[in-house]
Amino acid sequence: MTVAAIEQTAPARATPVLFALAIFVSAGLVFMVEPMIAKMILPQLGGSPTVWNTAMAFFQAALLAGYGYAHLLQRVAPARVQVLIHLLVLAVAALFLPVHVTSALGPPSIGEPSLWLLGVLTVSAGVPFAALSATAPLLQAWFAQSGNTRAPSAYVLYGASNLGSMLALLAYPVAVEPLAALPQQAIVWAAVYGAFCLIVAAIGMRIRKDAPVVETAHATRRSALTWRDRVAWVVLAAIPSSLMLGATTYISNDVASVPLLWVIPLALYLLTFVIAFQEKPVIPRERALLWQAALVATAAGLLCIEQASLLANFVAFLGAFFFSALVCHQTLAARKPDVTHLTEFYLLMSLGGVIGGFFNAFAAPHLFDTVAEFPLVLVAACLVRPWNGKPTRTEMTLAALGAIAALGIMAVPNAPLWKFAPMTLALIAGTEAVLVARRGLLFTLLVGILALQTLIVPADKRETLLTARSFFGVNRVTTDIEPALGGKVHMLFHGTTVHGGQPLDARFRCTTTYYYAKPAPIGQVFTRLLAERPNARIAVVGLGSGNVAAFTRAGDRMRFFEIDPEVARIARDPQYFTYLSDCAKGAIDIVLGDARLTMTHETPGTYDLIQLDAFSGDSVPTHLLTVEAMRGYARLLKPDGLLLVHISNRNLALEPPVAASAHAAGLAALMQEWSPPVGNSPMLGAPSQVMLIARTPQALTAYAHDRRWRPAHDKTVRAWTDDYTNIAGALLDHLLRR
Repeated sequence: MTVAAIEQTAPARATPVLFALAIFVSAGLVFMVEPMIAKMILPQLGGSPTVWNTAMAFFQAALLAGYGYAHLLQRVAPARVQVLIHLLVLAVAALFLPVHVTSALGPPSIGEPSLWLLGVLTVSAGVPFAALSATAPLLQAWFAQSGNTRAPSAYVLYGASNLGSMLALLAYPVAVEPLAALPQQAIVWAAVYGAFCLIVAAIGMRIRKDAPVVETAHATRRSALTWRDRVAWVVLAAIPSSLMLGATTYISNDVASVPLLWVIPLALYLLTFVIAFQEKPVIPRERALLWQAALVATAAGLLCIEQASLLANFVAFLGAFFFSALVCHQTLAARKPDVTHLTEFYLLMSLGGVIGGFFNAFAAPHLFDTVAEFPLVLVAACLVRPWNGKPTRTEMTLAALGAIAALGIMAVPNAPLWKFAPMTLALIAGTEAVLVARRGLLFTLLVGILALQTLIVPADKRETLLTARSFFGVNRVTTDIEPALGGKVHMLFHGTTVHGGQPLDARFRCTTTYYYAKPAPIGQVFTRLLAERPNARIAVVGLGSGNVAAFTRAGDRMRFFEIDPEVARIARDPQYFTYLSDCAKGAIDIVLGDARLTMTHETPGTYDLIQLDAFSGDSVPTHLLTVEAMRGYARLLKPDGLLLVHISNRNLALEPPVAASAHAAGLAALMQEWSPPVGNSPMLGAPSQVMLIARTPQALTAYAHDRRWRPAHDKTVRAWTDDYTNIAGALLDHLLRR
């Protein structure tokens, strides 16, 4: 039978809509399970954004395994056998449902739990994920061989795949996470998986019926590939994958490590595939190149100036990532082979994704002290732009002026008089970069000078004594001048957020600072409680610089629960901070590991005070604020003990959900929002929001009579649990309050 004859009869046998539906559902299932399983694991790993990056690297590896299996199946078995084998694989994968976190590997290791996380993901979700991942390329390959009149355009089905993925990701934080607990999510996911298997079986019956025809059509055409093509596919896929995880790290570090903020970069990443593989892209390549130039130049400028605008960072970094990824993927789509090489094309694309993901998740934390991989790969993405030959003299002049402005940023001193100079110079350099954007190499050079100077001189221009990166983020010790405290001070940063500071002047060395200053709410509680209770037992979740250790007296015992070994090392080192070694009068010890796990080994009814202050940057480990967590803290308190929760946050309104969790756990709660006197340095007391919680209202009586404290309001919001959080609501509440 001729190919023409096949094409005349194929529409009756191979329905494109059915193929598109199956691919759409499989992709939705794949990308719905990613945030779901990551959220299940999150409570055991302290809410670090690295949890998501490591999980993404795993999912990319599982995707590669699925694509490899699909490619191998295409090469070694006829269509009728492929159908049977794949249905068997889908059936085996169903044995691992509903998705859950295995306990077979025990608790995570302290300090570097990446291998534990990879093992748990493999056992818990690896088989269903890989089986689903293989389905999309297999179905596209079967459709390409079907003889349908649209078979040569099988790559369009890749758009359906990515559209399903993107919609599933966006639905998770907006609709699924706020409305359903994790066990219900897993059950519904398993039910949809069962329905999907039935769709594949229906397609399989049709494919098996027409298998001889399909194979005859497939055998009639094939083209050659070069290794240059293959390498280009891998590189063009690796750059966007790395950029996606880099953007995720930047955003999550200063907001919250939750699915809401994980899925936005991933959804944008998938959207670039949808657009790039459209027959008529909604964003043409020329327009994508224009927007990439503008947003990459803006992002590079923001990287090298000190500023605190969440919106500016959000728009610039996500925009630069999106259009850079789109340019890469449009270049990739332009180089795609004919459909006879479809599974190999997807396999090598997946390999590129794995390389990009593994670079961010595993290599970069050991290669760089800061999150250098994001600006590095952002600059590399600019090399994909057209170079367009030799630049004109005018373009060279513009580039030279831009380079001078960019380099000038590093020379600007950290002084109030020069406050706006970095921003002005960055604006000039960025503008010049856009003006020469049609020369890809020249544009890359200017963007590189802007973005990569942060690897030499920090944007805040503070003298840096130490930069230490771990699984849980980047910690930095800097020096600054505070005249009110005798001059030089040491400060501890996690990301862009201060986590403590200590004066070096002997007169003030043991003065508590920032949120822990005596006039601030935390200082108020420590001062009152220690005045009333001799030999106090205190637990502190989150070590920071060890500031509150200075409150202890002889006979007191203070135990810190800290998840990051690097933070413990810094706080113990007297060349940086001496609160633990010199200022503490009571007994101090440090327990490493996530507090939710390590505190389960503590004796009930032990503590007079538990202070909860374990946030990394402004990122919120939500598992420390749930109803189950509150009950755990209450179990460890004495009958009149207090739980002090520091909920200051630049981006989230945390009072309602934390109050709701406390009330749901049967606890009483008071709230204080405190601001220092106008003109005071933050080191003398930083603005703070603090909630005071106790097992009974009577334990809060003394504070309830203090006009600075008021009842905590939950606004009737739904309490957060280990199975349910609503960061979107907290973010919206904060925006409405502004």
